[in-house]
Amino acid sequence: MRWVFRLIGFVFVLIGVALVGVIFLPGDRIAQVAVDQIKAQTGRSVVLKGESKVSYYPVLGISTGALEIANADWSDKGPFMVADSLKVGVDLMALIGGEVKITGLEAVNPAILLEKRADGRVNWELGVEGVAPSGQTSGTSNALALSLDRALISGGSLRYVDHGAGSETRIGEIALDLRWPEYRGNADFDLSARPDGAATLSVTGDIDNLAALIEGDITDLSVTAKAGGGRVVFTGRAGLPNQAQGKVTADLPDTGTFMAAMGLAGVDLPQGLGRKATVAADLTLTSAMQLSLRALQITLDQNSFSGDVDVDLAANVPTVTANLSAGVVDLSGLAGSGESTGASGWSKEPIDASALGLFNGRAALNLQGLRVAGLSFGAAQLSATVEQSRAVVVLNQMAGYSGAFSGQVVANNRNGLSVGGKVRASAVEVQKLLGDLVGITRFTGQAEASLDYLGAGNSVHAIMNSLSGNGSVNMGRGTIEGIDLDSLMRKGLATGGTTVFDSLSASFTMEKGNLFNKDLLLKLPVISASGEGRVGLGAQDIDYLFSPKASSASNEKGVVIPVRIRGPWAGPKIWPDLEKAIDLNLKDEKDALREKAETRVKDKLSQELGVEVEEGQSVEDAVRQKIEDEAVKGLLNLLK
Repeated sequence: MRWVFRLIGFVFVLIGVALVGVIFLPGDRIAQVAVDQIKAQTGRSVVLKGESKVSYYPVLGISTGALEIANADWSDKGPFMVADSLKVGVDLMALIGGEVKITGLEAVNPAILLEKRADGRVNWELGVEGVAPSGQTSGTSNALALSLDRALISGGSLRYVDHGAGSETRIGEIALDLRWPEYRGNADFDLSARPDGAATLSVTGDIDNLAALIEGDITDLSVTAKAGGGRVVFTGRAGLPNQAQGKVTADLPDTGTFMAAMGLAGVDLPQGLGRKATVAADLTLTSAMQLSLRALQITLDQNSFSGDVDVDLAANVPTVTANLSAGVVDLSGLAGSGESTGASGWSKEPIDASALGLFNGRAALNLQGLRVAGLSFGAAQLSATVEQSRAVVVLNQMAGYSGAFSGQVVANNRNGLSVGGKVRASAVEVQKLLGDLVGITRFTGQAEASLDYLGAGNSVHAIMNSLSGNGSVNMGRGTIEGIDLDSLMRKGLATGGTTVFDSLSASFTMEKGNLFNKDLLLKLPVISASGEGRVGLGAQDIDYLFSPKASSASNEKGVVIPVRIRGPWAGPKIWPDLEKAIDLNLKDEKDALREKAETRVKDKLSQELGVEVEEGQSVEDAVRQKIEDEAVKGLLNLLK
């Protein structure tokens, strides 16, 4: 707001120069004298269009026509300010007594252009010589006793161009009502404006000593900002530039709408990170743009946090350092609707990860629980780092699924969204974990597991179909519900039921959303089995073969039958693989029968066709050779 007070000082110069000859000169001449003096002191040309009028009693005042103030000489964007008219009224009796008491100041339809060059220069540094921003004459102790009964701005607009950032901001419908009856006394104001494409922002305030604030000192104040149904209140002490200390509270039912009204359009936070928010904290802001929030209580959607936060606002991207505690934090909204949608597979709803680019920083989080990506965890101590749209969360300690987890997970949105991690699980209950993770609930038991993974895409569907990595799992006693593998593999009976196993171990790799395993070892009470196949993590299907070990079958002196599982997770088909069973159980018999049949064929061919099958030669080759020999003989007989 410093540029506002510089403009006020600018107007004071206009008033002071005009009043010198107001009694002796006509309005147009008074205005021209003021214009010449302003140009001499500021280097900015002022053009007045239309007739300027002067009133003498009971209020001494001047009214101009259209007004235009030149821009800095390095700008080619047009005037610094234009207005349809400017009116100034002064208390004549107070003026005679040595005080400048402005009874009214009104600007109609002012349009202001603010510019910042790439080298840091700004066009609102007007350089009014001899006059402080407050309007006091510098270098003298005889300060003018200025006051302003009421200042009005209507129909204003503001355009801010940052040439270094290549950005442009427009604000319209600016209206200001300022009341400042005593120079070193209280002032209150009502300000409203509407940024392009945003809701109207209204700011009301009460300032204990406006003169002190303009001059750079500290003063008590309270300010309330409202937009889109949201409300932010600050009560405390503040000074210019950028100094504040006090209590801040906020109630934002729609954070995106409020931020857009504050000039930060396009902020769309995921559910759980503040689409609606409430805040209460002790705030301190230093002139170096260092913000601290102490005794912070913040609720972001359904999640509540408490602790301390420090923010470096001077950095190109705000840098946050936080130490927070919370109850159960629900971040399932980070992935939209991450759960499977039945027959249609994983959700294809786009994931908005733009929030990762809003800030950099580090945070320590102590949580009573965490829900994310369909998973539910218990007490957790986490540390998070966000840098250039890449977040790394280290699991220092995290309970869940009756066990514990460690490792780290990463979300990277620098060049499209990718997720990855290295996670270790100890003594976790697999039925609930696999159910939450991939919708499989047939397994029960505790497991030790490791998983290294990487996926990319802008939806859960894309990520699950791109997964790559590797891992392993080891289980003690457990069950597989809905299938009795022992009965199937030893008797060929598909009776449903439950498989009870003594141990299970496997390693796996992942590629393009498919999990491949070749070394599963399953030990059942009577027999053991190996397994290999593919699990479609993206397609949500399975093609897997359990093969009983022949040694176990021999000990039982029975038939063993491999079991094939194939189809969608929701309802896979499970049946005994008879072709594999024949290969496994009747290999010797098949070989003997094949040898016996081949011998009988050879004897028959020799007796009836005179075909002799030599060692190492197949029956087919022997017959072919016999036919070729007979054909050659016949051809030779024809040529004789």
